[in-house]
Parts: sequence; C-alpha cells; structure tokens
Amino acid sequence: MLLNFLFGLSCLETKLHNQRPKHLNLLKIKQPLPAIVSIFHRISGVLLFFPGIPLLLVGLQMALQSQQSFEALQTLLRDPLVKIALLVSLWFFLHHLCAGIRFVLLDLQIGIVLPQARLGSRLVFISGVLLTFLAAVAIW
Repeated sequence: MLLNFLFGLSCLETKLHNQRPKHLNLLKIKQPLPAIVSIFHRISGVLLFFPGIPLLLVGLQMALQSQQSFEALQTLLRDPLVKIALLVSLWFFLHHLCAGIRFVLLDLQIGIVLPQARLGSRLVFISGVLLTFLAAVAIW
C-alpha cells in the first residue's frame, strides 16, 4: 500500500511536470507591479554601488585636492549632460530609498495584502519620480 501511495505521487509529479512550460521567456511574461519595483530596487542598488561610489569618491577628491581641481569640478557639474546623469543617479537613489522603506514596512507585515502591495508599489514609483523632479527644479 505504501508503494502504491508513493507510486501515485510519482505519477502525479510526472503529470504536473508535463504541464509546466518548457522554456520561460522572461521578457514575454507580464510581471506584476510589486515584482517590477523589486527588480528596479535591486538594479538601482547595484548601479548606486558600482559606478556610483567610485564617481562620488573622484568628485570628492577633485573638490578637496586643490583650488584648480575644485574649479574643474564646478565647470564639469555645469554641463547639462552631467546634470542629466546626476538626475538619473538621483532617481536611482530615491527609488532605492523609497522601495527600501516599502520593504521594511512589508517586513513589519504592513501592506502585504495584494491591493495594498500594488498601492505601495505605485507610491514608490510616483514618489521617486516626484522627488527627482523637485530636485531637478532645484538644480536648474
């Protein structure tokens, strides 16, 4: 009887295995909004760490090295393309910050119900873009 039970489970597993898709194309699967926020949170964290920290350290070195390097940094920061790159980096930071706050709230069991999770995800995107826009107005 135990063998039949075990054999029945293996047949069930075989049936389920045959119904699963063979190849998952992640670009064709429509991800829910909380998953997209999570993916952007990870990407923004990596982009803040790897290119962000070295560029921040170079800028700090230029600001503190000498008067000429400080003036060179100021002229570099006046360039519109550099300002746009800084705004993109600022959006990475603000999105990462807002998503991190959302994940702390999720760890505290706040907003784990699906409608609340979707609302929290929308708020993360909206607040990141809105805070970046306010910073852009202040910078320009």
